[in-house]
Parts: sequence; C-alpha cells; structure tokens
Amino acid sequence: MKKGKKLILTAALMLLTTTLLGACGTNTPASAPTEKPKDNTTAATPAPDPKKSDKVYIPLISKGFQHQFWQAVKQGAEKAAKEFQVEITFEGPETETQVDKQIEMLQAALGKNPKAIAFAALDSKAALPLLQKAKAANIPVVGFDSGVDSDIPVTTAATDNKAAAALAADKMASLIGNEGEIALVVHDQTSRTGIDRRDGFVNQIKEKYPKIKIVDIQYGGGDQLKSTDLTKAIIQAHPNVKGFFGANEGSAIGVLNGVTELKKEGKIVIIGYDSGKQQIDAIRSGKMAGAITQDPIGIGYWSVKAAVQAIKGESVKKNIDTGFHWYDKTNIDSDQIKPLLYN
Repeated sequence: MKKGKKLILTAALMLLTTTLLGACGTNTPASAPTEKPKDNTTAATPAPDPKKSDKVYIPLISKGFQHQFWQAVKQGAEKAAKEFQVEITFEGPETETQVDKQIEMLQAALGKNPKAIAFAALDSKAALPLLQKAKAANIPVVGFDSGVDSDIPVTTAATDNKAAAALAADKMASLIGNEGEIALVVHDQTSRTGIDRRDGFVNQIKEKYPKIKIVDIQYGGGDQLKSTDLTKAIIQAHPNVKGFFGANEGSAIGVLNGVTELKKEGKIVIIGYDSGKQQIDAIRSGKMAGAITQDPIGIGYWSVKAAVQAIKGESVKKNIDTGFHWYDKTNIDSDQIKPLLYN
C-alpha cells in the first residue's frame, strides 16, 4: 500500500508540474499578439475622414480662427464643399503667432490621407518639409490667403496684397496732404500677407511720396491688445505722427484703440485692412478713415474649388486673384462693397 501511495503521489506531482509548466509556457505567446497590434496601430494609416464619410476629404489649415475674416473664409469653403460634394475640415491655431501649433495641425491633416490640402501659412518657410511630404505622396497643395515660398502649391487663392497695400498708401498720402510722419502696425513679418502688405505700403510711399516719412514699423501678431500698446508707444515716441496703417483686422483695431486711449481721435488718420464689425463701426463714425476689404468668402470658395480641380487633374491657374476694394463711409453701403463686409 505504501508503495502504491508513493506511485500515486509521484504521478500526481508529475501531472501538477506538467500543468504548471504548460501554463507558464502560454504567457509568452499570449503577450505577443498584444504587441503586434501596437506596432500595427502605429504604422496604420488613420481614417481619411474624421467624420467617416465616403466623400473626398480636403482639410483646410488657416492662419487663425479668432478673427471674423477667417469665419468668412470658412463660410466660402463650406459653400464650395456643398457645391462640389466633398468633405472638408477647417481649423487654425488660437492666435496667428502659433507657428508650431499650425505645423502640428498640418502634420495631423496629412496623416488623415486627404486627397488634397489647402494651407494658409503663418511662416512661409517653416512648413516646407511637410509640404514636400505632401508632394511626394501626390497630395495636391492649394495655398490660400497667405502663400508659401515654394513651387509646391498648385495654386494660391489670395488677394494681391502688394497692390492692395499700395492703394492704402495712396489713400493715406491723400488724407495727410502728401507729407508728414506715419507708422505701420503689421501682424507679422513671416507670413506672405504680412510681408507683402508691409512692402506694398512702404514701397509705394517711398517711390511716390518723398515728403512722407515712415517713422516706425511694429509687429503685433494680429493681437488687438499688443497692437494697442505698440500704437501708444509709437505715438509717445513720435508725437507728430499723422497716420497709421493697420495691416490686418487685429492690427487695425489695436491702432484704433491706441489712438482712442491717448485721445488723438481726429488728429491721426487710421487706415485698416479687412472689415469686421469694429472696423465698420469706426469707419461709419469717422474714427477710421477707411480700409481695404478682401473677398474672404471668395478665398475660401476658390481654395476648395481649386483643390477639387487639382484632384481631377484639371489645369489650375498658378495664382487666383480674389480681388480687393477700398471702402470708407462714402461707399460702405454700396452694392459693390456691402457683400464683401462681414460682421
């Protein structure tokens, strides 16, 4: 009996050992499938459209989202998306100084496998590596509002900003009697719009109006508060300044606020760019002499239309001029200008 018990005990121990070893052996292969999906997930291409639509997907990455101008561009893009039956997304950083944030948005958009992409560059050079990546993947790039220093975009839908700013310079010269000190508050010196509006205005003054002196050019990032402070600093440093050019919506409102806070209304000529409720109200009241209006709805519309044309392999003009106009209190309610203003 003792021998039998030993045999039974030995057999039981062997069976238990085999079972335990078998159980331990299954842990390693069981973890392998959990690792492979991680690798596959990292390498997998994200869904082409976050809304899971079967439509052609075209993301638009703008310079910002806070100004009414960009909301009008979005409206035009949505109009084209509906007309051409494509899916779009429209996004931009919180402020027009966040170049890194915009680059992250562009990277994420490219990761969604779009058929084309529309891009308004905050920094005309910083995005080039990603745009080259898009080109290598045969994803057409359409520039809008603010172009890129590259031949990669198939087209750019934008205002002729140099010509528009030159018109603003002519208006400024006329309003100050073709002589005196003036200054500029510009949104930035890295985007195509910032560079072209500054240069268009400055070059026109230098070439045509030798008695006008530009005493300062400052960059406020399109931020009203910062532009207000810059304006006040310029006025304090140059008390004889006769005029200011604010090169975008935020810059123009900052100039207006700075002049108002120093109680210089009526003594300093203010010319803006874009529209929006505050500028419209200021022009109606006479606090601002006038401004250049673009066609933001047209910019958004043509960005999407050109992208659709590029996807189809159709020929696209290298530059799509969406137009501009001068407006002041004499024509603000005209049939030509009214549709181009946005509140």
